[in-house]
Amino acid sequence: MPTLTPDEIQRYKRHLVLKEVGGQGQQKLKAARVLLIGAGGLGSPLAVYLAAAGLGTIGIVDDDRVSLDNLQRQIAHDTAAIGTLKVESAKETIARLNPHVAVETHPVRLDATNAIELISRYDLVADGSDNFATRYLVSDACYLAKKPLVFGALGPFDGYVTTFKPHEKSASGEPNPSYRCLFPEAPPPGTVPNCAEVGILGAVAGVIGTLMAVEVLKEVTGTGDSLTGRLLIYDAKATRFESVAVAWDPDNALSGRNPTIKDLAIHATNSTQACAIGEAGEV
Repeated sequence: MPTLTPDEIQRYKRHLVLKEVGGQGQQKLKAARVLLIGAGGLGSPLAVYLAAAGLGTIGIVDDDRVSLDNLQRQIAHDTAAIGTLKVESAKETIARLNPHVAVETHPVRLDATNAIELISRYDLVADGSDNFATRYLVSDACYLAKKPLVFGALGPFDGYVTTFKPHEKSASGEPNPSYRCLFPEAPPPGTVPNCAEVGILGAVAGVIGTLMAVEVLKEVTGTGDSLTGRLLIYDAKATRFESVAVAWDPDNALSGRNPTIKDLAIHATNSTQACAIGEAGEV
């Protein structure tokens, strides 16, 4: 376990006095490697809060560049970063915030050929993408690579967070649910409008991205109860949170009793759509 420097002890002292975190928990954070899918509306608060918390290595996958209309919600970027790669802009923000954090940038399109290899380099994945092709690709790859997945999604005034660990079993002895237990198949293309069409209240992305960061920190430190098996729903208009139980579906195609998805070949024909983390569907 890596030791903390005097500067880190001072920086993280509000963590160190928490009995649920303490020195051992902070060392776990320093040793951890987490991959963020997307550096947009969800990836921005994720990156900022994980860096502030002292997470040792943050990987960021995004091949998009910063645009002016991103800045209403993507707080890892500023006006001066317009036109630059989001992964580089986020890396610079993190460096200013916490020089103890290593950032590995991946300005690539995630697809069936690179997803498992990339995800396998990290301890945990946090998916902040906003298109179904990427979500299914990431979820399937995390299952095959046996990596926990913290998942977040946004609507105009609402958001959703959960944690998937379908490669592990629940207390009942059944497998934990996967994304395909919640949504067996993606809706037909074009049936669900993206944020460019319907809009989004920028601060909602901050709420959901921050909740995702909390779940990542809990998973790394082993603190509290995991969201595995529960979907947390936030309604900004009503200022209301709800939690819905999610169960394993024995008929799901990925982790069911008779799985038909045993590799990422199903995603190979959708590679162009699947990688579009930062295009039309991006938040």
